[in-house]
Amino acid sequence: MDAMIQKLTDAAARHTEMIYETADYIWAHPETGYREWNTTAYLAERFEALGYTLVKAGDIPGFYADLDTGRPGPKVAVFGELDSLIVGNHPDCDPATKAVHACGHNCQSAVLLGVAAALKEPGALDGLSGSVRLISVPAEELIELGYRKELRDRGVIRFLGGKVEFIARGYLDGVDIAMMIHSGRLDEGKALNFSRGCNGCVLKNITYHGLSAHAGGAPERGHNALYAANLGLNAVNALRETFADGDHVRFHPIVTEGGAAVNAIPETARLESYVRGANYESIASNNEKINRALAASAAAIGCTVTLEDAPGYMPLQNDSNLAGVMADVMRALAGPDSVEFTDEWGTGSTDMGDVSAIIPAVHPHCSGSQGMGHGADYRIEDKRLACLLPAQCLAGTIGALLKDEAAEGRRVVAEAKPRYPSKEAYLEAIERFNMKMEAVSYEEDGSVRLTYRR
Repeated sequence: MDAMIQKLTDAAARHTEMIYETADYIWAHPETGYREWNTTAYLAERFEALGYTLVKAGDIPGFYADLDTGRPGPKVAVFGELDSLIVGNHPDCDPATKAVHACGHNCQSAVLLGVAAALKEPGALDGLSGSVRLISVPAEELIELGYRKELRDRGVIRFLGGKVEFIARGYLDGVDIAMMIHSGRLDEGKALNFSRGCNGCVLKNITYHGLSAHAGGAPERGHNALYAANLGLNAVNALRETFADGDHVRFHPIVTEGGAAVNAIPETARLESYVRGANYESIASNNEKINRALAASAAAIGCTVTLEDAPGYMPLQNDSNLAGVMADVMRALAGPDSVEFTDEWGTGSTDMGDVSAIIPAVHPHCSGSQGMGHGADYRIEDKRLACLLPAQCLAGTIGALLKDEAAEGRRVVAEAKPRYPSKEAYLEAIERFNMKMEAVSYEEDGSVRLTYRR
């Protein structure tokens, strides 16, 4: 292993106990997106004890910290995600909130702290050129959309995902390269697994409006919003064969309200969902088809529907050059067969996709967990694989990118082909998904008008 990379990977290893303690603490204190105040405070205290000056988001959780070598070169960002999921039947979930880190973000935050500690060791930056930004970011899991919509309506946030919000706030301004490592399953068999990328998504809040009436005495006087919602779901199901296989389209709604009393025709029914797809164009076109089906279903039984769309996440495109640099570091750490590259396309979504839309970025998975991600049996089984090796790999990758006057980092930047040339162009594109409209109107002449696109 190159001496510069070895120095940084060894430095991370010297903080193994702190990394493991951090992962355990955050596992035991889970918080969902934009509520991670305790987790932020815990990490901020430890960053500051290491000597970092933090730029805190303030009205939302999260922060970032910079380290500069004093020599010109790219700025490399490393992310750690703060938030948990809600899995109410997980044995370790918070009994009050049902929150649990059933996707391993507790490990990511521990890894970020381990990298921070490694970079603060004496002489760690010697021989490097450029700078590093360490980012503790909230709200990657797109859950509790109603709560996040409230934050947006109050002007606290513009975007429902944490990295998207951080981009909009300028917290990635000046960053040239970004990377993180996500927890994965032991049965994946490798210390590091790279895919081509994964889906993006648009977020949907759908509210059907009907007319309440006595469900037993006068149901004919009502318009059943729950039935309209059911029709909408069935109409979208009938569209599924029109989704092109290569676009990897997913629509997976939940009903969050379907009536207030069993003896009253439901006046309101609410749904939440995403429309996922492999590229911006497929997300936009299939979302329009879905909106049409949802609107027509309301009109079919005399209801109306409010369609409210918001930007979710852009598809992730792992940068091949950056992946190659990281893979070489992991092979040096864990052996020549420790890294796997596949041509697979993931159908989940991550806001690391938004980062990859504007700068070269990678989001591989490490090993170390057991059970189903987002499931009741998920747990971290091997902290060396889930926490220590990723911290060493990220620290070593910083060294590989910024050594030799940042030759590899400059190459990654020069050869990258992100979708958008600037943050501004990216934000303009995702803002086109913002839409709120009453999709059904009844005209005086008896006709019905559907409005389902901007």
